Formats: sequence, structure tokens, C-alpha cells
Amino acid sequence: MPKLREILDVVEQLWPSAGSESWDAVGLVAGDPDADVHHVHLAVDAVPATASETVRLGADLLLTHHPLLLRGVTTVAESTYKGSVIATLVRGGAGLLAAHTNADVVTTGTSAVLADRLGLVDQRPIQPGADPATGIGRVGTLAEPTTLGALARSLVDLLPGTATGVRVSGGYDDPVRTVALCAGAGDSLLGHPAVLGADVYVTSDLRHHPASEFREQAMLGRGPALIDTSHWATEWLWLDIAAAELAAATGVRVTVSDLRTDPWDFAVLPAAEPTGRPGPADHPEPTAASGPSASAAAAADPTGAAAGTTPEAEGA
Repeated sequence: MPKLREILDVVEQLWPSAGSESWDAVGLVAGDPDADVHHVHLAVDAVPATASETVRLGADLLLTHHPLLLRGVTTVAESTYKGSVIATLVRGGAGLLAAHTNADVVTTGTSAVLADRLGLVDQRPIQPGADPATGIGRVGTLAEPTTLGALARSLVDLLPGTATGVRVSGGYDDPVRTVALCAGAGDSLLGHPAVLGADVYVTSDLRHHPASEFREQAMLGRGPALIDTSHWATEWLWLDIAAAELAAATGVRVTVSDLRTDPWDFAVLPAAEPTGRPGPADHPEPTAASGPSASAAAAADPTGAAAGTTPEAEGA
């Protein structure tokens, strides 16, 4: 049975820490390097639910994509969620390890997995690293052209179900052949030439102003459409690949959490899959009976069963 320090060596080979961003906090968060490890559990987030699941399964190590202590803390008291996570794992005899941006840039990293699942060919990183095959994001072409609406539907069907599904900026029937994507938060790449040369950019956590400016410029210059996805969902796809790589390299049991740790529980939506840009008819003059409080809305449950989406098992 390998020791934790041996697992750490394998993790370093699979996802070298040198590939992480300078602001990142990858590596061992908690645990005894000399402890035996027979079972590793994988999740996107280190939260109380995944920590409890790790202990319940009898795993010796929780490996997450997102670092629990990325931002500084002054306490790990159990009254805080981060303290609760660490206490649960320590009491249960489990360590905690993070592989974050170092797992984004490798050839089997988060964006590469998403690109593979979408069927992109001729893939290359948006922002290459020292090794041109590695780097942040991916850009490639679809084997067969499609439409923006069909690509959005493919993403809904591919990704585990979340309350928010996917949001799209662009024409429903616009043709799509070249796709740029970045699993997780990718608004820092909005101005990258590889993104601007694509038909659509798929990423997560897009804020109003960057997305609005990108959209307006795209409308003037026939730039790419935008698809905004769940951060958790795009990175969850990577876990199965990471688990297979880790199991093959260590011989230990490796499992993947099905718990959905996307932060949103439900959405209230006015309509499903709108087409076209809102016009004057969509914004009547306010009256005593009009406005947001009087508008019709459809509630979308966390599985996506409402608003015309396909039901999905939680965390599938």
C-alpha cells in the first residue's frame, strides 16, 4: 500500500506544480505524508458534503480541483465551513490535496477534456505554455458544422445538470464550426486572438460588463458568440479522466463524487431558449400592473426539468 508521499509524487508527475499560476495554492492541504493510502476520492470542491462523503466511503485522501485555502484565513474553527472541512477529514483519518491550475494546463486537463467531449479536432491551447501542447483553454473545430443553438443544447446534454444550465449570447441559428473554450472561469481570455478568431467562446463565470462589451463588439464586427456555463459542471467532466490516470499510476482505489457542488439551487426563468435580441415590444412602458414583480416566470428546478430542459440526475 503506497504512502501519501508516494501519491504526492504521482500527482506531481501527472499535474506538475510548476504549471500552476503564481497566485494558486496547489498541493497538500492536510495529511501525514507517511500515512498509508488505499483509497482516493475526487471532487471539484472541498466542502462539508464532499468531506463527509470521503470519510463515509472510508477514503484516505480527498483530492479536489479547487484549493480549500486559496484565499488566506485566520481561523479553522469548526464554526467556519473551511474549518469544518478540515476537522471532518482529520477526524476521519483522511488528507486533503488540491490540483488546480496545474491540472488545467496539461494535455488531459479540464479544457482538453471538455474539448474532447464536444468532439473538437485540431485542438491547440488558447494560451500555450512552455510546451506548446500544454496551456490554458482550447480551440479547435467541430467535425461537422452546427448552429449556436444546437451547440448550446449539446452542452446541456453533456454537462451534469445545474439550475442555471447554459446562457448564450448570439443568434440561435448562427453557424458554428470553430470553438474556443476554457473550462472554469475564462473571462481573462475574452480578448485573446484565438478566442476572437473563433465562432463561439464557451466558458464560465462571465460578468455583466466584460460579457456586454464583448457582445456589442461582436455585433459590430461579426465576432464570436458567447456561451456561459456552470463553472463546476465544466470541470466535473475532468474528474473521471483524472481518476483513471491516478488509479493506473498508483494501483489504489479511486472514486469520483457525484455530489453537485454548484452553488446555485434553482433558477426562476421567464422563458426557455429565447431567440433574437429584445426589442421595444419586450420593454413596455412601466405601469402600475407591469414590471418585474408582475411578469410571468417559470421556475427551473435544479435538475433542469423546468423551462424546457431535459431532466438530469443530480451531479450526474
